[in-house]
Amino acid sequence: MLLFDLGGVLVDFTGVRDIAALLSKPASRADIVERWSHCPVSYAFGVGEIGPAEFAQRFVRDWGITLEPEQFLREFRSWSRGFLSGARELLDTLRPRFRLGAVSNSNEVHWARNAELGVTQQFEFAVSSHQVGACKPDAAIFEAALRRAGIAAEAVAYFDDLQENVDAATELGMRAFRTEGVEAVRNCVKML
Repeated sequence: MLLFDLGGVLVDFTGVRDIAALLSKPASRADIVERWSHCPVSYAFGVGEIGPAEFAQRFVRDWGITLEPEQFLREFRSWSRGFLSGARELLDTLRPRFRLGAVSNSNEVHWARNAELGVTQQFEFAVSSHQVGACKPDAAIFEAALRRAGIAAEAVAYFDDLQENVDAATELGMRAFRTEGVEAVRNCVKML
């Protein structure tokens, strides 16, 4: 089985770039990624502890964004842009040979957007952090995906753009690859 992270691997997620434009002070990509990954509000939303309205209100306040929460939420929703060029075609070529699944640190808003864009329907199953109450690299989200697939970790090849998630999948027994974009995935699949 092939198990995929979505944003940065198969899906165009523009959050880092888009949030940079909303900040009152310039910040580097690395700074935004670091801040996002340690943001308690983003985490709470990503594991389903708070809803969209509370997330937007707290996030706008904590990050110093000048948009009203409702306007920010509309912008936030647009950050998930659908498949990267060539991703759907790659999945079409892999589907006859492999079972395909997805596991993503996501939230209620982006998960609904991905469904609207036809992303989640391209997989046998797709698991989001907000559905299981755990974000990667927490083993619990990977274990939820393995239960959903009814398969042992050793039978899975996993693809993610963040090394800490690759390391966590490897610790569980998956064969895991750090990949950014469709071509990197294609190259790794050739090694299987």
